[in-house]
Amino acid sequence: MSLPHAILTALLEKPSSGLELTRRFDRSIGYFWSATHQQIYRELGKLEQAGYIRALPSDQPARGQKKDFEVLPAGRAELTQWASGKQDPKPMRDALLLRLRAAAVVGCEGLDDELRRHLALHERQLAEYSEIERRDFEAAASADDRLRRLVLRAGISLETFWVEWLTEALAEVADMGAEGADMDSAVAAPRNAPGPATAE
Repeated sequence: MSLPHAILTALLEKPSSGLELTRRFDRSIGYFWSATHQQIYRELGKLEQAGYIRALPSDQPARGQKKDFEVLPAGRAELTQWASGKQDPKPMRDALLLRLRAAAVVGCEGLDDELRRHLALHERQLAEYSEIERRDFEAAASADDRLRRLVLRAGISLETFWVEWLTEALAEVADMGAEGADMDSAVAAPRNAPGPATAE
């Protein structure tokens, strides 16, 4: 996959310059397929060479002027073939889950702070997605908007999962810490308790 297919999708939605594409990736497509300014410009060059897109004619001199690109029939055919093809789900790779597995053998020190940080990030992202849905899709009716909303709903569902899971994980780590403190107290108590009275 496929940054090229993401760019073809964006250009079919609206012919754009490289700079405009970068901004659109930052605002929307980048939520599920991120790309840097340099990556987008590099792929635009490759797509143009492949005959999938072309720069729109301009009255302005080309030197120093931004170029708007549009998708050619070959590009639409490539995107159609890719969109209708098969792709297996990819296994989840998340460093936080690996860190929890590591904490099971080396201890949980500092883990609660990191879980709280992740929780705040996911809560913020969930609020942002929910605001986009409220603002842009409350009255969505067209087929295009319905499909775009489905993509957004996937993001909302995923962020909801992380918020719920991280809340559960924080409670679990706190409970483990409380149990550890109780065990430490139980072990320490006999050493600190007064010994048996002796006869004078």
